[in-house]
Amino acid sequence: MCLHCAIGSPSMEAVMDDKSEEVLKDFHIPDYILVPGSKVETTSHIPSCPVIAFINSKSGGQLGGQLLITYRSLLNKNQVFDLGENAPDKVLHQLYATLEVLNCKGDILAGEVQKKLRIIVAGGDGTASWLLGVISDLKLQKPPPVATVPLGTGNNLPFSFGWGKKNPGIDRQSVLLFLNQVKTAKEMKMDSWHIIMRMRTPKEGACDPIAPLELPHSLHPFHRVLNTDKLNVEGCHTFRGGFWNYFGMGMDAQVSYAFHSERKLHPEKFKNQLVNQSTYLKLGCTQGWFCPSLCHPSSRNMAQLTKVKIMRKNGQWEDLNVPRSIRSIVCLNLPSFSGGLNPWGNPNPRKSAYRDLTPPYVDDGLLEIVGFRNAWHGLVLLSSKGHGTRLAQTNRVRFEFHKGAADHTFMRMDGEPWKQPLPVDDDTVVVEISPSSQVMMLATPLCQSKSIHDPSSPRIYQDNDDDSSQEECEEDSEERRKFGAADTFKIPDGIEISHLS
Repeated sequence: MCLHCAIGSPSMEAVMDDKSEEVLKDFHIPDYILVPGSKVETTSHIPSCPVIAFINSKSGGQLGGQLLITYRSLLNKNQVFDLGENAPDKVLHQLYATLEVLNCKGDILAGEVQKKLRIIVAGGDGTASWLLGVISDLKLQKPPPVATVPLGTGNNLPFSFGWGKKNPGIDRQSVLLFLNQVKTAKEMKMDSWHIIMRMRTPKEGACDPIAPLELPHSLHPFHRVLNTDKLNVEGCHTFRGGFWNYFGMGMDAQVSYAFHSERKLHPEKFKNQLVNQSTYLKLGCTQGWFCPSLCHPSSRNMAQLTKVKIMRKNGQWEDLNVPRSIRSIVCLNLPSFSGGLNPWGNPNPRKSAYRDLTPPYVDDGLLEIVGFRNAWHGLVLLSSKGHGTRLAQTNRVRFEFHKGAADHTFMRMDGEPWKQPLPVDDDTVVVEISPSSQVMMLATPLCQSKSIHDPSSPRIYQDNDDDSSQEECEEDSEERRKFGAADTFKIPDGIEISHLS
């Protein structure tokens, strides 16, 4: 019996390996498509789900590097790219140029790969946003849909589309399971948002009002808007870029900034997701997010720091009344914030109709604007009907900062925070957000996001809540605006990939 088991076990493993190899053919892309100059191959098998995988090897502690090894052992190694070594814009430009040439020559396999290609990106929300920006800038007739592997701290993008928020398994079986989920996932459109930030050019001192490395990579830290661009204003620095998940400012962004600063100084302490989240909570206590402290400038309420305007349906800007208790504002595109919480919640249907609110779809060209008083207020999101203070639902919002209560505040965009100087004289800093293009995501049956084009998505709210007394403002609309140059989301030379979330 023992001898039979000893002989039979390897045989079973061999059968499993043969089965895995057969399954992996559906994801395989041959070298002649991936490597310029390679000899054209003939193959009888057309992959049903050809994939390209981009992995941030520095994300998730040691997990990113180990996941890279597993993917390369299962797929053609030339299908799998380490984002620390390969710029995704160059990879995709080369790939699509090759596919176009082969397709024009009548290559059936190349045509099918071009039609069916799916992208996998493994990293935090910052890494995923970078890839989405690159794909958006390609302006392809049929952009490849994207699946996100959660390797960050918050993992809001993966969670929103059903890929989970916990770091994934890195073994062969776990990756095979993920690949099969990618093959069966449905496609769903997602809005992207254009953001510009304008500030007066300083009369004295350094040229840059903000140290370049302080800004998110997607906000053009080095390349200003061209003089011929109508958004450019003489005598001002204008930064532009975009986001997919959220833009926020105030105390929660300050805590995030403290966390990222600490991680840059001591990366060896941030190799475990649970430890990272615990550290984040401790910083929330010390930074005054639970207990307001006058020694922290961002403890000032948002009404003291900024004037907020939203666009009405008639195309007119209207002042948004922000309660004086609000110390943090978040503009949401997805139903996931701070690791899977939904600050918008489910408004009472009667109140929703009165305020002309609609369900928060990810492809309707509208942002949900939510305020928080403090971290205790944020903790109500853990309850089934918990939510922040719903300030507005709009498709265009403007923040104007004048000389006032503080010389700086903190901002955060898709997981990347920065310290923003505020005017010290009569100048104004303006941040304006408006709709941009859309990208295609891949969603599993566990998807939290809702599409306005999906018949199964609710058209009215199903849950009631009984407390939204401080919520004010209205829904608005305006035409879409494109991102700027093709370098919108390009990571500049000199920025270390490990600094991305």
